[in-house]
Amino acid sequence: MSVEAYFTRHAQTLLGSLGRLVSTPFASAMTITVIGIALSLPLYLNVFLQNARIATENWNQAFDLSVYIDKKASATRTSLIAQQFRARSDVASVRVILAAAALAEFRSSSGFGAALDALRDNPLPDTLIVTPTLSASTPEGGAALKSALAQVPDVETVALDTDWVKRLYSLLDILRRVVLITAGLLGLGVALVVGNTIRLDILNRRMEIEVMKLVGATDAFARRPFLYSGVWYGLGGGLMALGLVEVGVLALSNSVTRLATLYGSSFHLAGVNFGTGLAVLMGSVFLSWLGSWTAATHHIKAIEPS
Repeated sequence: MSVEAYFTRHAQTLLGSLGRLVSTPFASAMTITVIGIALSLPLYLNVFLQNARIATENWNQAFDLSVYIDKKASATRTSLIAQQFRARSDVASVRVILAAAALAEFRSSSGFGAALDALRDNPLPDTLIVTPTLSASTPEGGAALKSALAQVPDVETVALDTDWVKRLYSLLDILRRVVLITAGLLGLGVALVVGNTIRLDILNRRMEIEVMKLVGATDAFARRPFLYSGVWYGLGGGLMALGLVEVGVLALSNSVTRLATLYGSSFHLAGVNFGTGLAVLMGSVFLSWLGSWTAATHHIKAIEPS
């Protein structure tokens, strides 16, 4: 058999299997819908994770470090330390708050002006607000930067409160694992659903398979149309899952945008990106093909012409 004839035969089988699915629209639609719903559940969670990651990209200010300078150091020394910090590759910006400015702000906002006048010296130190770069804005990166800044001469204390951010990262990590476990379980369910559908199709076409074997057809030849049916089921189910998720994203988009605006953010809900969509389609096709191959191999092998 020539290469052209080989691919022509496969193309005919591929289109023929699609025609069989179209000839039973209700049953085919039910199977595709089940696959689509099963795949959309972990995909929804993945979209939530992706949007949470996008929403927290600018949260590096949550890792701001308050660096308190020794009160014996001069304002010039404070400026030099600020310049030293700005030269670091893991620091995005440094804001200088001199002790005099801090005391003046506290005097105007606290209402304790008269009491503060009784103080002989300014009790507040010069302070540097250090914002790390985005790549360093992690609990580990913040801790490393804190340790490095604390070793600079004339730095008295470095304060970093990231407990709530650590909790957020831990929750996102747990959710990421939940997504993987859910995707694995539902992926197995997709393979079983398609396998059972192919099994029923094989039983309905038992006599046809027996005739094929009587004229010399191999198990692989008899199995081929069922494998292509599985591919169509997987492709249809994957497209339905992507469609369901996009509909959900569109339904929530305006509400999420309004909520973000109330918090002064320009965040917009993002849908499934191209890479994820392609992975979903390929995974759906593979799982459906695997279910088809398992069922077809087992049941066709058991059919022998009587």
